[in-house]
Amino acid sequence: MTAKIIDGKLIAAKVRQEVKDKTAELLASKGVHPGLAAVLVGDNPASHTYVKMKRKACAEVGIESFGFDLPQDASQSQVESLVQELNARPDIHGILVQLPLPAHLDEEKVLAAVGLNKDVDGFHPLNAGRLAQKGREPDFVPATPAGVIRLLEETGVQFSGANAVVLGRSNIVGMPVAMLLVRNDCTVTICHSRTKNLPEVIRGADILVAAVGRAQMVKGDWIKPGAVVIDVGTNRINDSSAKDGSRLVGDVDFESAVEVAGAITPVPGGVGPMTIAMLLVNTLRAAEMSLKKG
Repeated sequence: MTAKIIDGKLIAAKVRQEVKDKTAELLASKGVHPGLAAVLVGDNPASHTYVKMKRKACAEVGIESFGFDLPQDASQSQVESLVQELNARPDIHGILVQLPLPAHLDEEKVLAAVGLNKDVDGFHPLNAGRLAQKGREPDFVPATPAGVIRLLEETGVQFSGANAVVLGRSNIVGMPVAMLLVRNDCTVTICHSRTKNLPEVIRGADILVAAVGRAQMVKGDWIKPGAVVIDVGTNRINDSSAKDGSRLVGDVDFESAVEVAGAITPVPGGVGPMTIAMLLVNTLRAAEMSLKKG
């Protein structure tokens, strides 16, 4: 048995086209041009790369992007003041603060300063709290978890009653993805470094979301035959056969897992492309919400 490969690039392209069409319609019918502001503090090369990719994606779907760079030694008040200025600008519908921030800054306070109606990253404490509560709806859901759910939907997964295992409990991926699976009527187990008999727990999953940040940790014999595996991990390992001496792998040992799973995402080309696509969805949603609140 060989698993179906879930093509994140193809699904992300579909999502981007949906956003592009709706963005053009919003501009033509309401005169609203969705705008996304990216706040980047410091000189982290990976962060600069991510922001560049996000701004390029915005341009491709017709969303206006704004870049705001602050130096590595920017103070807490400088960062929060910039966020407050962006909150007040009507041409900016979404604000993302690129993480991680320099160590001297209070990340929680910066994220809480982002206006609830512009929190397209879904990291505001109120949005996170609403996601965790039955009967409450967050304005925005974090992009990577939202992308995981969209991948599962596009794959035709039956959520209701399914046993789902989430490996990893981060605030950015693990916990929100678990809450989204609960909202889709799955029975959810959250695993982490202290979980006993981890392979056995994972083996009970109809749906596995691996987001633990350990290269190729999940082996093929940990996976229930026919399970759907979403690998969020992005880890670089040494590979002498690769051009630069290294390659990207996920948290799942793909070569062994693909022989057992029913469907699986590759790394790269699985969850990664969905993250930016769902950020674009959230930015469009923020622009639409501004009409209702305006």
